[in-house]
Amino acid sequence: MTKEVEKQNNQPDTHQPVSGDWDSQDEPNVKDKNLTANPGDRIHDSESVEEKAKQVAVDSPDITGDHITVPTYFVVDEPDGEKKALHHVKDAEEISDVIRQARVDENGNRIW
Repeated sequence: MTKEVEKQNNQPDTHQPVSGDWDSQDEPNVKDKNLTANPGDRIHDSESVEEKAKQVAVDSPDITGDHITVPTYFVVDEPDGEKKALHHVKDAEEISDVIRQARVDENGNRIW
């Protein structure tokens, strides 16, 4: 109800925002904003493979005091010779497949 209509009806403006009001807003949610707990995990599809290769997801000491650096993307060579950037979270299964392939010889036998 607008203030003009409220004045016409002689009713005071008593509308208060409640949590239900926030759900009806047209603001994008966390997923739409592409937010993550770690800013290094954000995915930017518009970047080149070279730009993605430089992104770092984690660069800090762990609980033991060792310094840990984790790239946001792992760059792998495709069979056709092109390079592909695999996101360390979104493409984790594909990264595992690439690692498995690297540990298999030409006969399909695992190399340890």
